[in-house]
Order: sequence, then structure tokens, then C-alpha cells
Amino acid sequence: MRRGRSRYQREAIKVSEAQARIHPYVRAGQTETISLHESHGRYLAEDIYANEHLPHFRRSGMDGFAIRSEDTQGASREQPVLLEVQETVPCGSVPNLPVTSGKATRIMTGAAVPDGADAVIMIEMTTSIEKDGKNYIAISREIEAGQNILPIGDEVTKGTLLLQKGQKINPGVAALLATFGYAKVKVYQQPKVAIFATGSELLDVDEALVPGRIRNSNGHMLAHLLLSAGAKPILHTKLPDNVKQAKKAIIRAFDEADLVISTGGVSVGDYDILVDIFEQWDGQMLFNKVAMRPGSPTTVGVYRDQFLFSLSGNPGACFVGFELFVRPTLWGMQGKSNLELPTFTATLLEDFSKPSPFERYVRGVTSYQDGKVYVKPAGVEKSSVTLTIKDADCLIIIPSGGRGASAGDLVKAISLKE
Repeated sequence: MRRGRSRYQREAIKVSEAQARIHPYVRAGQTETISLHESHGRYLAEDIYANEHLPHFRRSGMDGFAIRSEDTQGASREQPVLLEVQETVPCGSVPNLPVTSGKATRIMTGAAVPDGADAVIMIEMTTSIEKDGKNYIAISREIEAGQNILPIGDEVTKGTLLLQKGQKINPGVAALLATFGYAKVKVYQQPKVAIFATGSELLDVDEALVPGRIRNSNGHMLAHLLLSAGAKPILHTKLPDNVKQAKKAIIRAFDEADLVISTGGVSVGDYDILVDIFEQWDGQMLFNKVAMRPGSPTTVGVYRDQFLFSLSGNPGACFVGFELFVRPTLWGMQGKSNLELPTFTATLLEDFSKPSPFERYVRGVTSYQDGKVYVKPAGVEKSSVTLTIKDADCLIIIPSGGRGASAGDLVKAISLKE
């Protein structure tokens, strides 16, 4: 097996520098047009403009009566104004009659305000009276023009930019698209991502345990992380412990996938074959060590404009590497313009005294009390531990050095919530 200088002599770069080396190679993918009801979680591939006013008719903001405000001039408890109720307009219907002097129209919230009316008085502010077989309302106060009426274009005027290209479609975005009749939407295609796990110790998930071997949990974790990031995972069988065969499998995967992820085999052990593949392939290696814990051997390269992310085989390190490097890349491939990870400042609830020469990214949980944000480790902080991944909603950033951090310290954290 070939040995190169890069196996043992690696340049450790900061996380921010590693991310900066990735970003120039991130490209938005192809687009497609799909139905609105299939678009949840996808990213818009075009700007969306209002194609009409909202509302496009004068709309009542209350259940009440559409009236002319001038008819209420001088109204008081001692001398109320009587207006004849001429019709009722439910929501979704169109008024048949304009409101003229001395008339009122019963109207529901959201219904079209009839011509001639310039105010809607709440039903609670009126008294119903029947007189000579006709229905009237008594109003005992003056009403201002425009009250409880939403004018045309009050919320949005035609031609307004509603949503920018790269916006993720969530329930609120879907409601807006539906409001303006966008039954079909142009979105970026979901990146297809091939997943490989390395290691002769790995068993398939349905195989029985045997001494010295473990099941391939990273492959399935990555598949679910990819789904959460809007990608389509292609889960492959494990890579053989043969550099030539493994390299061939990875290169072949670029024909079916937009991006390839491997997990394991990136350290400096005798069987860490990804190191040899990066030394032998025709692609460009962007970096092969990051000044972080866990996951410092994380290696990223580009092969014919496609990424190969080689993440640690330890579950915790694999998880952190995905969140720091793969997820932002997938955002960019789906047209998202801002690839910055969402960060926040919080108070550390527990001491974290584990020293590290590198910045540490601790799987954490967030809580709120008395208007303040708190974080604490999700459990035992070891890169080999899987259990804490399920509870983590943030990555707590512990500065490098021998002290760690103490309870009560303000720390920076990366939110894993979307």
C-alpha cells in the first residue's frame, strides 16, 4: 500500500478556512418545475412576484355592517341613527346593491365591501330594530371613514417581490405561493449523494453481531442527514480494504451522484484507505486536516467539479463534519445564497473542562429560562459516542486551550434547528 507524505504531514486549518476553501466550488444545480403540494423543503429557482393586488377587492375586516360614514354624523346614545339593512353579503359572495344614503349591508369578515360604503361597523356596536316589516340597525356613535375596511393592495401591491430565488419552501411560503395562484413552482433539483462506509469491522444493519465487529450506523445517519438537507441519498455497500477497488467504486459513483461522501478511513492507520485514494486520484484535495475536535482528519476534495467529502468513522465526528461542511454545500447546490451556519450566543449551564489544542464542537441541547438562552452538552462528549446525537439541537463551540469552559460562561453555538 502506498505511503505519501500527506498521511503523516498534514496542515491543520481552521474551520472557517476549510469552509472558505469549499465555497468557491459550490454551484447551484439543475432546476425543475413541480407541483406546489410536492414542494415542501425545496428551494425556489426563481424570484416570485405578486401577480395581483392583495386583497384584490375591498375586504371587510369584521363581521358587521357596511355603511357610509357620513350617515353617522351627529349619532349619539340620545339620538342614534337608524339605517335600513338592505341585504347580507357572506364571505365569497358579491354585493348586489351599492350602499346609498340611509342604507346598510350586513357583511361577514373577508367579504367584499359594496360600492358606496366607506366603513364597516362592528355588529357589537349596533342594535337591531324591526320597524314596519323592515330591518334596521341603530348606531349611537360617529364612525370614521375607512374603519374595518382593507383597501385593494393593502397587504401587497401587484409587482411586489414576494420571495427570492433560493428561498426554502416552508408552510408560510407555500401559503403565499397558493395565495397568488402558483400551482407549479420552479425549484432546484435535489442533489443525489452517494454514501460509502469503510472498514472491515462493519456489518450491515440486518446482520447479527459478532465479536470485534459493529453495525454500519454512520451510513444510515448520513442518509437521514441528507434527507433533512434536501438531498437524495444513495447508500452503497461498504468500500473494500483495497485502494484500487475502493478508488474505482468512488470514481464510478460520480457518474450517478452529484456528490460523494465516505465515512471512515481518513486517519493515518494502515487500513485508512481514503488517504491513499486522495494521494492517487486525478482530483484536487482542498484540505486533509481541520483544527477541530472531533473530526480533525476530515478531508475534502473536488473531482471534475464534484465534491468528495471524507468524514471520520467515529459517529460523533461524522455528524459534526456533516453539519459544518456538507450541509452548507448542499444548501448552495440548491440555490441558497447564504451558506453561513446559524449561530447564537448562550450561557453554558455546566462546566466543560476537557482541554483541546483545537476548537471543540460539542453536541449540545438548548433551553430557555427567564428570557435567557442556555446550552449544555447532550451527554458524554466522545467522538465514538452515538447516543448523544439524537438529542443534539446545537453544536457548542469551546475555544481551544487547556481551560475548556466553565458554567456561566457565554459561549457561541451553532443551531441545528431549521
